[in-house]
Amino acid sequence: MPRSRRRPEAKTRRPSSRPNAAAGPRRAKPPAARKKPEDTRPTPGPVLTPTGLSDPELAARVLELVRKRRQSPPSLQEIAQVLQARGKDAPSVARVLHDLEIAGDIVRVRSDRFTLPEEADLVVGSVQTHRDGSAHLLRDKPGDPEFYLSPENTATALPGDRVVVRHLRDQPPHRGYQPCGRVIRILKRGTTMAVGTLEKSDRFWHVVPDDKYFVHNIYVPQPAAPLRPNQGDKVVVKLGEWTSRHTNPEGEIVEVLGPADKPGIDIESIIRKFDLPTKFPEDVLAAAKSFPDTVPESAARGREDCRGTLVVTIDPDDARDFDDAINVEKTKDGWKLTVHVADVSHYVIPATPLDQEAYKRGNSVYLPDRVIPMLPEALSNGLCSLRPDEDRLTFAAFLEISRDGKIRKSRFAKCIIRSARRFTYKEAFARLQAKPADKFDHMLHEAWAMASVLRKKRFEEGSLDLDFPEVKVWLDEHGHATRLERIENDISHQLIEECMLAANEAVARFFRMTPAAAIHRVHEKPDEAKLNEYRERVQMHGHKVGNLSVRKELTRFLKMLRGQPEEYALKTALLKSLKRASYSPEPAGHYGLAKSDYTHFTSPIRRYADLIVHRVLSDVCGYAKPKGRIPFGEIARHISTTERNAAEAEREAVRLKKFEFFRQQLAKKTGQTFKAVVLEVRNFGMFIELPDIMAGGLVHVSALGDDFYTFDQARQRFIGRKKKKVYQAGDKLEVVVARVDPFKQQLDFAPA
Repeated sequence: MPRSRRRPEAKTRRPSSRPNAAAGPRRAKPPAARKKPEDTRPTPGPVLTPTGLSDPELAARVLELVRKRRQSPPSLQEIAQVLQARGKDAPSVARVLHDLEIAGDIVRVRSDRFTLPEEADLVVGSVQTHRDGSAHLLRDKPGDPEFYLSPENTATALPGDRVVVRHLRDQPPHRGYQPCGRVIRILKRGTTMAVGTLEKSDRFWHVVPDDKYFVHNIYVPQPAAPLRPNQGDKVVVKLGEWTSRHTNPEGEIVEVLGPADKPGIDIESIIRKFDLPTKFPEDVLAAAKSFPDTVPESAARGREDCRGTLVVTIDPDDARDFDDAINVEKTKDGWKLTVHVADVSHYVIPATPLDQEAYKRGNSVYLPDRVIPMLPEALSNGLCSLRPDEDRLTFAAFLEISRDGKIRKSRFAKCIIRSARRFTYKEAFARLQAKPADKFDHMLHEAWAMASVLRKKRFEEGSLDLDFPEVKVWLDEHGHATRLERIENDISHQLIEECMLAANEAVARFFRMTPAAAIHRVHEKPDEAKLNEYRERVQMHGHKVGNLSVRKELTRFLKMLRGQPEEYALKTALLKSLKRASYSPEPAGHYGLAKSDYTHFTSPIRRYADLIVHRVLSDVCGYAKPKGRIPFGEIARHISTTERNAAEAEREAVRLKKFEFFRQQLAKKTGQTFKAVVLEVRNFGMFIELPDIMAGGLVHVSALGDDFYTFDQARQRFIGRKKKKVYQAGDKLEVVVARVDPFKQQLDFAPA
């Protein structure tokens, strides 16, 4: 079974002893001396990565011209005339204008003239729709506010569409802090396909989209040969033109997946819905297989030879792509930590088919029944994976950490290693719970001693404790969910997490001291108004809290929340109140981690961001210099989008399989009994949480069949009229499944 998804900010699942004194690390010839800082930046030239800009140099000239003409926005013809002297034809200019418009750098106004968005009171972004028909405009640039779009102001925008929005300054901000806008132009459809269930009314065939945020049914022609789907089948629809929100969109069935209840159709539907690529092009597979199965000895030239150092990996049970390994040594003043990361950049060269496909995918996707990798398995699970007892190429971070958890020194070097042992998290946890018995145990115990200091220091500095257990879905041979397992974020996970966080931060700090541009992992400060909304919810649960926009108060509350019945629910709600972490060419800091410098370096097998960071670091350290310009802004926007898409697909897949599991429990004569905790009591029933499997639902008051219960408004509780039994927040009970509604995503339970 594929592993569960890794956490976004550090590898806590992987995922992502002392050295042998007799052998010792054999240092190879050091790399060439680092070039002067002014020479380390990528030189102008061809773009190394596919982006939305067809001609970056021409785009820069067009932008310069548009900025100069703010008072009198130029047309396409005028821009082309100015640039004709430089050998640029009108079609090239038109393509670049289109690219810049999609990117949101310019906007088209009346008479097809072009200006800067701020000059026309327009903004560009991607649409995130809601069940009620409203939407939010998600902006590209960190710090830019989200816009609220009421149902009547969304036009024909669909989820993920790239749109132009006019700021409605005459309307008061939504909820007091979100500016309101109106969609005036759709630049690019987020998708041209939709997945749903085929239904038939008295006169029309239509498809009910699986996406709960796609609020309109799609009309389709009567099914005909050769597809001939049946009512109730899952189908893929190609959307046609949709110009009026007062009519339903229309489309054409292009693929029939099969009956909705057929095994595996649910996951196939998600793959189609999120447009996840399941096959690699032949040239990409050929490129991946062109490398030898083993690392030749010649590859060690110019690298530090660490094959005599005790290096281990720690990953989930079912992991196959081991992209990092660690070594920890105790010193007189603290510890030496070495984080070895697979040197993917050695194999994936810029602008090659491998690189283009990796960029397109952006990241690996972890679904309950499969992994959709960013790189072909010949690399991801083979030559790049740090498998034990096999030579592997790495890019390593060497860190010296003091007893109080400060990174005193850091350096980075390309190495060759031979991992001595592969541990699962469960194996590492068992060894950490016992007394050290061998060299591996001693190193693991020392690593945890270091990690616990790092972790304590991190929380003291204001890092938010938002660790969650994960739920692994176990499937049978037919793909049905048979078991849900809670995976705790125990000390084995925390050990790896702190090592990866330290390495990522060290790389980001190193970049700040150099003139090199790079990709950074950023997390903006939350909106104070959103935190105030969250504060009101917290107080409804009986917690007294102060101003949560003050970091100390927020961290104090999270510490107080630890171990409480409502911990998971309130932490989840807090995450929704915070802004989403993303990638940026600017080092804007990471709010959640309380770090001014942070990037992603430790997982290049599964994240394109890390691969770009490796290339920049290789340049700065003098190993290799890019021969062209790296478009960091374009890359950051793209991989932020692919990351969101993958995360949503992963969440939905797990959610679907959870509902499938509960449906099976409902069908059994004697279904499983679950331990539950009451989170909140309303006049119609009780909201409960199943902490062992991280699921929630409702116990309707009608399901309390042992007595007639009345609702105590003042104390928010139910009281039995005869037996005087009380149900209130915090109470524990055992429940069974009573009703499952996967379409509305609702679960009802009844006392066991």
